Amino acid sequence: MTRAILHADLDAFYASVEVLDDPSLRGKPVIVGGDPGARGVVSAASYEARRFGVHSAMPLRTAARLCPTGVFLPGRPERYRDLSRQVMRIFASYTPLVEPISLDEAFLDVTASRDAFGDGEAIGQAIKKRVLDEVGLVVSVGVASNKLCAKVASDLRKPDALVVVPPGREAAFLAPLPVSRLWGVGPQSRQALADYGVTTIGQLAALPDATLRRRFGSHGAELAQRARGIDRSPVIPSQAPKSIGHELTFDRDVVDPARLEATLLDLAESVATRLRAHGLAAGAVQLKLRYEGFETLTRQMPVEHQTRESAPIYAAGVALLRRTLVRDRAVRLIGLTAINLTDLQQLTLFDAPDRTDRITASIDAVRERFGEKAITRARLIGHRDRRRFDFGEKPEAPTDADS
Repeated sequence: MTRAILHADLDAFYASVEVLDDPSLRGKPVIVGGDPGARGVVSAASYEARRFGVHSAMPLRTAARLCPTGVFLPGRPERYRDLSRQVMRIFASYTPLVEPISLDEAFLDVTASRDAFGDGEAIGQAIKKRVLDEVGLVVSVGVASNKLCAKVASDLRKPDALVVVPPGREAAFLAPLPVSRLWGVGPQSRQALADYGVTTIGQLAALPDATLRRRFGSHGAELAQRARGIDRSPVIPSQAPKSIGHELTFDRDVVDPARLEATLLDLAESVATRLRAHGLAAGAVQLKLRYEGFETLTRQMPVEHQTRESAPIYAAGVALLRRTLVRDRAVRLIGLTAINLTDLQQLTLFDAPDRTDRITASIDAVRERFGEKAITRARLIGHRDRRRFDFGEKPEAPTDADS
């Protein structure tokens, strides 16, 4: 049976949520990411802002120059997560095979759902209508026999797209598109292909396999397959994350080690909270430092026992900081990530006593209801930097209980 794969992508998700909750923003260039004078980057831009050349990952200061009339907003992570869960539940009502890619997009394998809900196009139309009616957001959908073509299709005619690639037409659909649309083709690969006169996916598909293998090695064979519309990768329901981390770009470079350590405490609290939310524990901690001039260093070390508590994560972060920090050298960015993750069941008996569990569970519940700043450590009062939301966060696929 030919597979039916959907790629569903909420249009300008974070900006669209802001407009949904504040209709006075409709028609205005909305830019989510923070203050226009800050050092951060754009996390999302409405289509009105994109007309000025603003796009995600662009420095906020650049966006402010391009779009001086833009409405700059810091973002509201709890609201985005809430609406993402609502949308993911709609997806899961059509198939259990939902693979979230981020808060605002997912792959769906609806091959076995056709008898109940119709073909891929019908399911795509139904999903678009339900997301708009029940959540108030617009989603673009690509329908194809594989993930590659479905993803390209959903991106092709945004916003509010529904693009169907008929089975057997995958190569013809891709052929006229620029090679930059293809997975695995970055700036260096584009330049290398341009040396062969290749600018479209069809031209890439026509290159001899031997030529691609000679120039790109094993990656060349993968490029050839994709260029011909061949992608057998399955839709895999959400798996536990391999790492959980947060980072902060300071508005002004920081030299004071005490402030850096206080920031690590804030980051460790957030990392530990997310570990507990995912039912995971960390076996090691990774520190990331970016100095002025953008030199970036990462260092890591194990913790004594698998942990989901902030104290040992913070202690490891401080140890790494003291080992790595160059005296009197200004730090632009600092990050802390829990790695070597395992299920909580593998914790040692000595890692999290019952009393600690009860306290952290209570703190997590308060923060979940009233926001991350509802409970904070005394050391952070007056010294807590405003941290941007991790917009790359990957959600859990909804379970039967959620549905």
